[in-house]
Amino acid sequence: MAGRLHAVVLTLATGLAASCAHAGSSASSQGLCQAGQGMSAVQQDHRLRLVARIRDELQASGREAALVWRSGLDLERFGQRYSHAGVSLRDSANTPWSVRQLYYACNEERPRLFDQGLAGFMLGAEAQAEARVTLLLLPADASTALAAAALDDRQALALLGGDYSANAYAFSTRYQNCNQWVAELLAAAWAPRDAADGDDPTTRAQAQSWLQQRGYEPHRFEGSPWLYLASLFVPLLHQADHPEEDRAAARYRVSMPSSLEAFVRTQVPAAERIEFCQDEQRITVRRGWTPLGVGCEPGPGDESLPLDDVLPMPRGDEKAGTRPA
Repeated sequence: MAGRLHAVVLTLATGLAASCAHAGSSASSQGLCQAGQGMSAVQQDHRLRLVARIRDELQASGREAALVWRSGLDLERFGQRYSHAGVSLRDSANTPWSVRQLYYACNEERPRLFDQGLAGFMLGAEAQAEARVTLLLLPADASTALAAAALDDRQALALLGGDYSANAYAFSTRYQNCNQWVAELLAAAWAPRDAADGDDPTTRAQAQSWLQQRGYEPHRFEGSPWLYLASLFVPLLHQADHPEEDRAAARYRVSMPSSLEAFVRTQVPAAERIEFCQDEQRITVRRGWTPLGVGCEPGPGDESLPLDDVLPMPRGDEKAGTRPA
């Protein structure tokens, strides 16, 4: 039993560590930077059909920015369907609706901000038969403010932490993970500005203070000593930033797409949620805050599109690669 539990927790630890890893490999992160490897030509075609449907939705939305998260790592057993979040921007200098996001740049051994076309965003996930993406479409004022903050390189980079940890504590500036950068960007976009700050960008400490004041709740990975032990030999996991009482309880409060979604729902009640699920036969689209269940089985009111009826997004048109911010 102990061996099985150890394997399960190691899966969680490795999954968290790999969720934002990108661009090459290094001695310290070997084996955690291979997301998307081994995807077949058929799977790539299916992903590009999903990308085309998502882009159509974004184009029709009239928004300047949308929050987006994707699946890509099997964290279902830990109650997490999505692992990686970013901001899709209509006016991205990379290509329209590119996703601005934090990745751990494995070859440089540090976190970086990247702009990545929607195709690259999807093709960088793990090779699985099923893919899921959720969009949060914000009302005009919230969308405009988020776009302005995300496209302001000075502001976006001011929120980039110097050290990466996949299980970063959400209320410490010691480390940062990819989803935490998005949380802090929301604060920079939506928090009232103090006149005394002038034109200075919002700092990480200021962003975290606002998030706490507004009741932001990071996801709680409640656990066992195994997760602590895993951090001793799984790269990109750390302990030092977590409160002592959390470490004693093997508890890790970490920003995940699910915590971002819950926060946006309370802060921006007019936001719209659209979930996409693509399997080997169809794309299912659900509107509303009730998530799709296991599989891509459509329910009443859901849209179900046979894959053959959706033209794929050509790779060349979508710039699947990444561009550093």
